[in-house]
Amino acid sequence: MKKILSTAPGRVCLFGDHQDYLELPVIACAIACMMQINAQENGKDHFEINMPDMDQQRTIPLKPDFDKIERGDFLKIALKVLHKRQIVPDKGYDLTITSKIPINAGLSSSSALTIAWIQFLIAAFSDQSFSQKELALLAYQTEVIEEGSSGGKMDQFTIAIGDTIFLDTHTDRVQQFDDLDLNLVVGVSGLSKDTFGTLTHLKSNAWKAINQVKTQIPGFDIASTTVNDLNKNMEWVETSLKPFFYAAVCNHDITQRALKVLEQEHLNTQILGELMNEHHHLLKSYLKITPPLIDKMINAANDTGALGSKIVGSGGGGCMVAIVQEQNKNQIIEAIKATGANNAFAVSITKGATLK
Repeated sequence: MKKILSTAPGRVCLFGDHQDYLELPVIACAIACMMQINAQENGKDHFEINMPDMDQQRTIPLKPDFDKIERGDFLKIALKVLHKRQIVPDKGYDLTITSKIPINAGLSSSSALTIAWIQFLIAAFSDQSFSQKELALLAYQTEVIEEGSSGGKMDQFTIAIGDTIFLDTHTDRVQQFDDLDLNLVVGVSGLSKDTFGTLTHLKSNAWKAINQVKTQIPGFDIASTTVNDLNKNMEWVETSLKPFFYAAVCNHDITQRALKVLEQEHLNTQILGELMNEHHHLLKSYLKITPPLIDKMINAANDTGALGSKIVGSGGGGCMVAIVQEQNKNQIIEAIKATGANNAFAVSITKGATLK
């Protein structure tokens, strides 16, 4: 009986939160918290899926009814997406899905599962060859296009490709930084979040603001505007939408500056941390996506010597990340835990999705 092991990492956005759905660039890294699918042929006409971490089991027929898929059922949606590529299951498997990625915490456990699942399906039922970028686009189609979601491409590209990447979400151009010497600590708040609702709200308001400027300035492009143009462009944005426009322009500028730091021969983590703090200020004060507990966690990390900290993910709950130095890593972890956080731990940057 054929056995397949498909794994995919979690991800942390370092710069560019709430930018990918505006087709602006992001900088993110894959982290060594893994989603793992152990699969073995079972001689049946269905998939039997066991998820012990969540105490859940489910059965999926090899050919489910694609007209009756519940929202967010990415396992079935992926089967639909791959069916269009002539990748059609013809034998059943028993699958055990385990994960070290905190669920609904901003570390992209859902995209990790989608990518590990698609990777398994390709290995089990196709002779076609897919690059890591193509794998990312299949996951993006599954999670965003088929769902009509407000999300972007950051999660899928970061998890599939791995390491640290600069992603131009408009052209899909990827600049990869392998073996980046960066010490990271993740703090898990334990607060649940409404990813879909938050993304829809922020994306809608950002595009409304951008389109108000476009109406007044023919040919206006959010990707090419600069902070020097803010004052004249903000004149055309209604008051309630100004924070969203301001954050979009300034966060784009921060991401571009962070890219220049990464491109230097010697990584200046001090400057990178300062840029991370600058980024978080916009997420907190303009997009207003940080709950009080995560503010406390970030303040605790910075007060204990972190070089920079920010919220991770859509916001409203979830996680934060800090750039730290090796010598004070443990003190920062304890300081974050002391705020009442659910957990805090060091993470290393890792490779992308793998198959055995």
